Amino acid sequence: MTRQVTLFIFVLSLGFVLGQVSYSIPEEMPKGSLIGNIAHDLGLQIKRLTSGKARIFTRDSDEYVELNRERGVLLVKERIDREALCKKTTPCALHFQIILENPIEFYSVAIQITDINDNAPSFEKSEKKFKISESSVIGAKFVLERAFDLDVGSNDLKRYTLKPTDNFALTLQNNPDGNKNVEMVLQKPLDREKQEQINLVLTAVDGGEPQMSGTMLIVITVLDANDNAPVFTQQIYKATVTENSPKGTVVAVVSASDADEGPNSKIKYSITNTFDVRNIFEVNEDNGKVILIGNTDFEESRIYQIHLLASDEGGLTDSCKLIVDIQDRNDNNPEIKIMSKSTLITEDVKLNTVVTVISIEDKDSGNNGNVKCLVSENIPFILKSSENNFYSLMTDSELDREMASEYNITVTCSDEGVPSLSSSVTLTLQISDVNDNAPVFERSSYEAYIVENNTPGLSIFTVKATDADWNQNARVSYILEDSSVNGVPVSSYVSVSADSGVIHAVRSFDYEQIKDFRFRIKAQDGGSPPLSSNVTVKMLIQDQNDNPPQVLYPVQTGGSVVAEMVPRSADVGYLVTKVVAVDVDSGQNAWLSYKLQKATDRALFEVGSQNGEIRTIRQVTDKDAVKQRLTVIVEDNGQPSRSATVIVNVAVADSFPEVLSEFTDFPHDKEYNDNLTFYLVLALAVVSFLFITCLVVIISVKIYRWRQSRILYHSNLPVIPYYPPRYSDTLGTGTLPHVYNYEVCRTTDSRKSDNKFGGAGGQNVLIMDPSSTGTMQRIQSEKSILDEPDSPLEVRML
Repeated sequence: MTRQVTLFIFVLSLGFVLGQVSYSIPEEMPKGSLIGNIAHDLGLQIKRLTSGKARIFTRDSDEYVELNRERGVLLVKERIDREALCKKTTPCALHFQIILENPIEFYSVAIQITDINDNAPSFEKSEKKFKISESSVIGAKFVLERAFDLDVGSNDLKRYTLKPTDNFALTLQNNPDGNKNVEMVLQKPLDREKQEQINLVLTAVDGGEPQMSGTMLIVITVLDANDNAPVFTQQIYKATVTENSPKGTVVAVVSASDADEGPNSKIKYSITNTFDVRNIFEVNEDNGKVILIGNTDFEESRIYQIHLLASDEGGLTDSCKLIVDIQDRNDNNPEIKIMSKSTLITEDVKLNTVVTVISIEDKDSGNNGNVKCLVSENIPFILKSSENNFYSLMTDSELDREMASEYNITVTCSDEGVPSLSSSVTLTLQISDVNDNAPVFERSSYEAYIVENNTPGLSIFTVKATDADWNQNARVSYILEDSSVNGVPVSSYVSVSADSGVIHAVRSFDYEQIKDFRFRIKAQDGGSPPLSSNVTVKMLIQDQNDNPPQVLYPVQTGGSVVAEMVPRSADVGYLVTKVVAVDVDSGQNAWLSYKLQKATDRALFEVGSQNGEIRTIRQVTDKDAVKQRLTVIVEDNGQPSRSATVIVNVAVADSFPEVLSEFTDFPHDKEYNDNLTFYLVLALAVVSFLFITCLVVIISVKIYRWRQSRILYHSNLPVIPYYPPRYSDTLGTGTLPHVYNYEVCRTTDSRKSDNKFGGAGGQNVLIMDPSSTGTMQRIQSEKSILDEPDSPLEVRML
């Protein structure tokens, strides 16, 4: 095997590599035979062939060569018959491309198929008959049928021999087209009386090694004298016919004349070409019209040479040649073949990236074979041409999968024929996603509401973010960003579901402690690297009517009677006092209204529903009782409403003694007072006993400690000072209170004398909780040993 390698490699501006390498091999090589090491000859590594998915692309449907990527070699895939592939065309070559991807590269490969002598010369007919007059002159020529040999070059037909050579010699006449006419020349006169029939053998021999030959029998019948041979009017005729012309079309008319008369002047026309021409053309043997009987295809053969023979009845002949030019018609659509394509590219691909390489072929010629290709409009791709009718489809602008995730690209190729023929192909290109979009919340900020005293874990609100990307890049997770509310981490207040964005309450909220707070939520996608965005959520705590009104004035005490004095001269509308109350709730839950629930004399007093002012509604008279007891109810406007009740004691009198006598005139009998005195004395005795006992214990402990310390001192041990526990404190909450309050009310009547024994620190306190916002709590810590229905009078003058 002879191998010839020629390599040309150059880089085009279109972004891919184009090279060419050629080999030369003989035909009829066995299947699997080595053609060449393509990896070595192209300077490629074998792993590049594998990673680039190297493959063979050919415009023809038959594939005679295969690529072994693992070895990097070209092998014979099918038996190659040069004669079937190229007929008489030389040189005969296979042309194909090797395509690689990632990045796209392609190389042109040409394999020249050399001929071997595998075909013997042959004649179309095994026998040829002539009728030659015995009067034929020396030098008369008779055209013989040529042999044909499918081989080419040195293996083609080389020579003819004619045997025996008693009467005829063989001559070869060169034609301008390079072919040779085989003629039989009369060298010795014929004598029908001596030999009526002569048999000759014409042998055609090729130049191969070993030589091969073919024979034809020539039978000559000797006739009586015919001394004029036919003569064509032209030795060379020319005609033109358009390809694919209908059968029966007259191509040309040839004419010959014979000077003889009678039967010897009758001429018959015939074609002496081989069968490949006679399958397309025929001649009318009587009138010389050359008629089209087959299909002419400009793409297969552009010219035909027809050899015509004119013969008379005497066996004399003359020959001529008809040259038929085939004119091209635009009868072939452009062929579009995809050499390499990508079905999926990323949206961040660079500009001018080659997506697909296509090959265009139009078998027509001239303008009929000039092709221009266009792509669909309004797409970010362009089509650029290169040499050898290759086109590359490449990106022309930036891609955005969120705008278009798929493109159906139609490539249309049209020739310049009249009428123009075109072909089209549609390429589907998927755009893969790149994480180039951050999640976007539906709103720039959110406000969420929750009613106080909620259940922990309650779903409050849902934030929603969307991501224009796809699949994992569009999977949004929600994250609560670290921050604090009043020094407390926000995660102690709320939590957010990572998948759904649902915000849950972690604790139960109290409107009186916190009314609103803000926090931020981050939405993060699942891309790599991830993208995120933030949104602020304002959480508003809604008030619930969970606090009753609290009466600030008048102060309610358990051990004394607080009274307001109204003179008997008071006019209508006299302001007695004002009930002051607050509600730590807000809104309508804190709107208070005042009502007079009970009164000693409802016709004397009224309460302002909005301001809580107690006024007289008529003139006070002497008949009105001195002691008036009013019960006022304070209600808020919540749903349901909550209320508080306050008792207001009013003294209708002009002087303090009158008031004192009225409020100290208790309806108790002597037995009640005696019992009360007994209980007071008993309580005093118990307390005194406990006090003395504690004193004794304390003194004993001190003495014991003193003695222990002296023992430790004399024993040289360290002295640890000891301080006894506090048995009393200033708040009156210890074991023994150290302050005792006694209240004694005496009258002229000793039976109505009253003692009050009170604990230490009895007081009414309004405390503002610094940890709460606007919450006011009233703490009543007054304790009394004796709970009396009527206590000593405390009178406040307006």
